[in-house]
Amino acid sequence: MKNFTRRDVIKAGLGLTAAPLVATPFLTYGAGEKPLRIGMHDPLTGTYAAEGESETRGAKLALAEINAKGGILGRKVELLIEDDAANAGLAAQKAHKLIEQDNCEIIMGAVSSATALSVNQVAHQKGIVYMVTGGHTDPVTGDQCHWTTFRICTTTYMLANGLAATLYKKFGGRWYFITPDYAYGHSLQAAYAKILKSMGGTVLGNSLSPLGTTDFSSYLIAAQQTNPQVLVLLVDGQDLLNCMKQAIQFGLQKKFAIGGGLSELEVLRALPTEAKLGWWTLEWYWNQPNVPHVKEWVAKYRKTYSDGSYPSARTWFGYAGLHAIALGVERAKSTNPVKLAKALEGMELPPEVKLQPNKVYFRPHDHQLMSSEFPGEIKQHGTYPDLFQVATVVPGEKAALPESETGCKLDYPG
Repeated sequence: MKNFTRRDVIKAGLGLTAAPLVATPFLTYGAGEKPLRIGMHDPLTGTYAAEGESETRGAKLALAEINAKGGILGRKVELLIEDDAANAGLAAQKAHKLIEQDNCEIIMGAVSSATALSVNQVAHQKGIVYMVTGGHTDPVTGDQCHWTTFRICTTTYMLANGLAATLYKKFGGRWYFITPDYAYGHSLQAAYAKILKSMGGTVLGNSLSPLGTTDFSSYLIAAQQTNPQVLVLLVDGQDLLNCMKQAIQFGLQKKFAIGGGLSELEVLRALPTEAKLGWWTLEWYWNQPNVPHVKEWVAKYRKTYSDGSYPSARTWFGYAGLHAIALGVERAKSTNPVKLAKALEGMELPPEVKLQPNKVYFRPHDHQLMSSEFPGEIKQHGTYPDLFQVATVVPGEKAALPESETGCKLDYPG
């Protein structure tokens, strides 16, 4: 995994960052037009480095496609990438740099919800559109929403709602939670608890683990002592790898079911065989044989990144995020932030960008993308990339909170 220490300026005709320059067709852009600079912040080091790398790969795929077709409004697009290390304070600093020093007109990114909330405030202060790719916590498009912010990934409530009923029906309603101690974990656990109680279940306990925890033994012992029917692991990234490995060492999979609000292809690939188990939710999956354009897109990814990897939900977040920006600007015929925001409201992603069934669009009320959930079960003896059995595909509109319950009140300038 490559670590980035400074911004990485990606231009048309490049695949992998480390790839050599190759000859590309001559492109004609608007005479005298400056390139359109879009800034992206993501963790390329630390706990969520794998997820951040996937998001940037997806954005680079979109960038190459956009520039090959003449850019946006005749302007070549440059993508400037900064490593936020999943740190909220650092993400805010990088956002200021991208806007004030690098003259980016639009920004995008986030794996950590804490960074999404942080940059959400910076973008609003500066009055520019911010496309959140992967920060899930509800408030981003809920009670901390802004007219400047749109989100690609689903909310924490949508993640919980995509799987909770399945866990309850299959295993029962006595649940113990291990939750990452920051915005994402707090809102995801609250959503699960709300849904569980509405079904008649009981929260037996909730252990909060700091981001970057390596020893989960005390939390696992506390969970075991409550004799749950389901252990719900809400940690992600390297933390989920550590937690699952230790849960298996304790033999907990023999005592109760294990599940969680979110897993990712990056995590599934890294799990040892004995820890590949449980019920989870994915937000996109590479194997959708009856969905138009998915097979071709996966093949294009594998040709561009010839390291044996497959695209994940994170890859799609980056890809859809940059394409959504391009579509919005073309629709607005302007990069003016207010005009762009209005153009994005209600905009539906075309099949070649949404790469999934069901209608996928930005809900005008809160700027949340209504995309699908893919709940299912890990294949314990599956081999990469065939590591997950999707049980069903839940439309975003069915999984999301009603508009009246989000708490979002968009604050457009007068």
